[in-house]
Amino acid sequence: MEAQVEARLLDLEERLRRVETLVVRPVGPARPSVEPPGPPETPSTGPLTRAGGSAASFEDIVGGRVLAWVGGSAVVLAIAFFLALAINRGWIDEQTRVVLAFVGSTALLVVGLWLYEHRGHTQAALAAVAAAIAGLFASDTAATAVYDLVSPPVGLALAGLVGGIAAAIAVRWDSRVVAGIGLGGALLAPVLVQAGPTTASLAFMTVALVATVAILLWRRWAWLAAVAFLVSLPQLGDWVFETRDAYPYGALAVIAGFWALHAACAVGYELRVPGSRLRVSSALILLANAGASASIGWGVLVHAGNVPGAKLWLGGLAAAHVVVGAWAMRGRVGNALGLVIVAIGAALAGCALAVVLDGTALVAGYAAAGAVLALAARRADEPLGFAGAGTFLALAAGHALVFEAPPSALATGVDSLPGAAVALGLAIACCAAVALAARGMVDEVAAGAWWAGAVLSLYLASVAVVDLAGASSTTGVTQASQLLLSGLWTVAGVGVLVAGLVADRRPLRLGGLALLGLAVVKVFAVDLAALDSVYRVVSFLALGLLLLAGAFAYQRMRSEPLT
Repeated sequence: MEAQVEARLLDLEERLRRVETLVVRPVGPARPSVEPPGPPETPSTGPLTRAGGSAASFEDIVGGRVLAWVGGSAVVLAIAFFLALAINRGWIDEQTRVVLAFVGSTALLVVGLWLYEHRGHTQAALAAVAAAIAGLFASDTAATAVYDLVSPPVGLALAGLVGGIAAAIAVRWDSRVVAGIGLGGALLAPVLVQAGPTTASLAFMTVALVATVAILLWRRWAWLAAVAFLVSLPQLGDWVFETRDAYPYGALAVIAGFWALHAACAVGYELRVPGSRLRVSSALILLANAGASASIGWGVLVHAGNVPGAKLWLGGLAAAHVVVGAWAMRGRVGNALGLVIVAIGAALAGCALAVVLDGTALVAGYAAAGAVLALAARRADEPLGFAGAGTFLALAAGHALVFEAPPSALATGVDSLPGAAVALGLAIACCAAVALAARGMVDEVAAGAWWAGAVLSLYLASVAVVDLAGASSTTGVTQASQLLLSGLWTVAGVGVLVAGLVADRRPLRLGGLALLGLAVVKVFAVDLAALDSVYRVVSFLALGLLLLAGAFAYQRMRSEPLT
């Protein structure tokens, strides 16, 4: 019995071992537990943003920002009112007033700095610092321009110190308000201390301007470019006006330097902060800079009696813009910015051409400028560039139609047929250049340029027919010239109409019909009254036969014939 029990136990033990082998798997080393990542930390958004990143409420804005800046303004006004009261009542003398103003502004600056650095980046501390900087500039102005307690050079040095401190604070705190007050005050320092248009004032403003441009590019504050330009330009003009008699070419060097600095400011910002499109502020700075530099330099040289030099100045500025614009389009600055600079150069070139050249040479200059702008617009893939090309095209065609081949040439011919042919031919070539550049990019512009070229070509042919037929200002209108002119317009109208029918191009058909209508009006309104009987018969007969031929071709070639 015991043997059977032992055998059964052994059998159960063997079965249990087999079950364990099938079920139990080897257990490897336990992997360390990894905590799931928590939510990302929310960066601090400043005192006016609630916890959790929600936008500040109206209460937060009023309590955290408006009160601070109104309080800072009130402190400045309180200081001013106190000083005015003390002055009116004779409590303190001039030296004491200035010392109190400097000490009070400096104390407010120190308190504001300490609060901002050690008690949180609050708007109240920022407003106190801004008010203190404004007070320091006002104190400096009072010490120099109002009371003559310190000389202008010392006043400039004090203003430079205040501006440097303000710039350092603005950069450290990323504060646009402090930057505007500090850098604007530094740029205005020669005016505030009444230093006059001296070399020291110019040098100081130049240093302040360079520092402003450097901070602008470093911190990417685009608005500083407009501040720097608007503040420095009147001072530059005043200095040039005072020194142009003694140092005309030195004044030109200064103007060129300021032009280069402001151009570098606009181009540098586009490099520093690249965007999908050119910023309007950069384009306006470049345009205003070019206009101011060109006009001030022109005035200096004309005042000195050097008119050829003034023309050369315009041409040099134009060439500089074209070179910089071409470089910008080839580099990483951006095609749009390069196109704007080239367009400004072309505009300056147009002004230079207008004062340097005349006749067909001027037309050639306008046409070349239009073609260059069209090619630049194509290269930059910027449709707006064709507006400048169209402007120069209009100038070239307008000059040719007003001076070389006026509308009176359709009656009495031109003074010089070769000159008229060259002028109109240049305008036609400009039309072709614009049309080819705009093809596939701005089809409307391309079509308009082709039509303008076709009209100018017909006009050139008309002028040539009238002139070669013997009409002139001395002989007057001739019968043959008007008969041939009517025939030319009618033949051209029928030809364009047939071409539109063959190519199935509706614009060509409409153009041919319009030209035929013009020929009909001329024959009935002009030839009927001006031509003799024989010429009148030939004119009407030719017109009638050609119109019948055109009508026959139209009805035969249209896909839907008229009934």
